[in-house]
Amino acid sequence: MIKGRVKALIKSAGKRKKLTAAAVTVIVLAAAAAAAGGGKKNAMPAGMMGQQTMNNVATVKAVAPQTGSIEKTTSLAGKVEPADVVYVYAKAGGDVTSVLVKAGDTVQAGQLLCTIDTEQVDSAKNSMDAAAISLSEDQSTLSRMQLLYQGGDISDQEWEQYQNNVKSAKLQYESAKLSYEKQVEYSSVTAPIGGKIESCDLEVYDRVNQSDQLCVISGQGNKRVSFYVTEGVVRNLSLGDKMTVEKEGNAYEGVINDISTMVDDSNGLFKIKADLAQADSVATGSVVKVKVISGRSDNVMTVPVDAIYYDGGVGNVYVYEDGAVHKKEVEVGLYDSELAEIRSGLAADELVISTWSSQLYEGSTVNLKSEGGESAPAGKEPGTGRTETSAAAE
Repeated sequence: MIKGRVKALIKSAGKRKKLTAAAVTVIVLAAAAAAAGGGKKNAMPAGMMGQQTMNNVATVKAVAPQTGSIEKTTSLAGKVEPADVVYVYAKAGGDVTSVLVKAGDTVQAGQLLCTIDTEQVDSAKNSMDAAAISLSEDQSTLSRMQLLYQGGDISDQEWEQYQNNVKSAKLQYESAKLSYEKQVEYSSVTAPIGGKIESCDLEVYDRVNQSDQLCVISGQGNKRVSFYVTEGVVRNLSLGDKMTVEKEGNAYEGVINDISTMVDDSNGLFKIKADLAQADSVATGSVVKVKVISGRSDNVMTVPVDAIYYDGGVGNVYVYEDGAVHKKEVEVGLYDSELAEIRSGLAADELVISTWSSQLYEGSTVNLKSEGGESAPAGKEPGTGRTETSAAAE
């Protein structure tokens, strides 16, 4: 039978081209293999089939869920400000007559910054002088009337009227004096706190209006950073929480000291402020990277974050059991770059496959890598003496 098949193959091939000795040898071997397999197509020696079966079995690592804590960190952009900052405004309009400081200068509390001709100082002084004259006249009149009153020449009613005139004149004088002193104060602008002049754009002969900003003074204390967060993040922040600021490769620790309870009209977010320690090298006004802990879960079940796969937005893990892979749907909570919280769907004694393989699907067969780095055949758990027959993954 073999000889007949060989002749048929040689005859068929000979119609196409001349056969070499090597080609004849191949044909003979192929025919012999077909005969050994009972004449079935694609028959393969048993040894070769077993080798292919073992090569199709993936080797994976699996870990048991752990109990621990997970922190979720959110990165934001923030702006560095002085911890103590004062904006100096003009209290009255007028022409700037002198400017005694510039940006970068250090000043003391009460130091004169600039002078403004408010155009009301002279008027206020005239009113004060006039009130002083009226008070003096009424007091002189009261002294003369006192002699007449004591002699019985004027009535009690008239004497009381002269006394009231003095009281009224005194009140008018004190009011005029206060107005004059305020105008003098408004024309001489002084530093409310000691610190550094951050900005001062005034020049002599500039015209300023009431409430115009004249300069900004930063205090000599620590700096702070302000940033904005969403409603979801602000719910997880508290006064005293620690945060981190990064600038040009350097990190600075901070503590949250102010959390706004109202959204900012300009962006719809909540403003947060935090004090910075040892951040003198960071320039005021710098934009920095802010990291805050926006979520935390303690004493929860965790698995490697790379072990979770999502199908239609639903989290899944693959577990190892007796050499087979099983897919399980789980509820995922907080996660970071390494771990993920599992809220439900997984038991503490199950083994979660932590390495990826193309053969991870329900019912596939895998080898489990032991702690020593050796592979345990499918159906044999590391450290056991039981071994079951391994089948190739489909």
